[in-house]
Amino acid sequence: MKIGIIGLGLIGGSFALAAKKFNVGASIYGQDNNPKHMAEALILGIIDHPLEVHNHASMDVILLAIPVDACLTVVLPLLDQINDNTLLLDVGSTKAAICRHIELHPKRNQFLATHPIAGTEFSGPSAAFAELFVEQAQILCETNKTRPDLLEWAVQWFRNMNMEIHEMDPEAHDKHIAYVSHLSHISSFMLGKTVIEKEKDERAIFKMAGSGFASTVRLAKSSPDMWTPIFKQNKENILEVLKEYISNLEHFEHLLESDDYDQLFKQMKNTNTIKTILAGINEKNITKQ
Repeated sequence: MKIGIIGLGLIGGSFALAAKKFNVGASIYGQDNNPKHMAEALILGIIDHPLEVHNHASMDVILLAIPVDACLTVVLPLLDQINDNTLLLDVGSTKAAICRHIELHPKRNQFLATHPIAGTEFSGPSAAFAELFVEQAQILCETNKTRPDLLEWAVQWFRNMNMEIHEMDPEAHDKHIAYVSHLSHISSFMLGKTVIEKEKDERAIFKMAGSGFASTVRLAKSSPDMWTPIFKQNKENILEVLKEYISNLEHFEHLLESDDYDQLFKQMKNTNTIKTILAGINEKNITKQ
């Protein structure tokens, strides 16, 4: 089994390590535009061999773990290059654009659109680890358009990694992920920006920053190279949720300005119901372990 990984950052590197751990006998080939990432991935043993254009056709599986705009650039040429039994899949945070992009390609049935709901704020090969995807959700889109034998292999691969499989329509995926992921990153980036601009004394920030600030701003350390294309591709859904978010912030501002602390209390109390929702999700995950 030859598995090619294009993009050797946190996600691609972790898939490579997971393939080595859970798919015994797999030979991992890697490709990255950053020469330092290539060298690091080889030194760390994340990949076994460089993945060159001339051996794309010899791969059994190729996984795209690159920014979503780059995926749109390379996916059609890759479909042209792979052999008739290769599975090509992507792991991007937006799904509608790439599904539309490949819809009419003759090898459409050799492609699977996926989105692993896993990650950290760190990047690069050194951030990768094999257990990143354990007990994490793996979203699959338009599985009916992927050849059954290739789909079956992919699903078993993800199950070997102890991932939880879910199927979604790509448009619905992008809408929901705008709420639960993309908005969180925007909030984190803008919180970090606000604090940096208002608080010029960096020492004061770190002395006074508690765990709440650290956890909220953690995502602001994420790669702009990855997230700018995501925001671009999911612009409409993000603008919709941003308007609602800004409206809630403005209402909070109004209540504070008008000293309406009873309403502030009620709003926060009502929002506390999220604890019940999250507790239910955590309990479900614990039960499955």
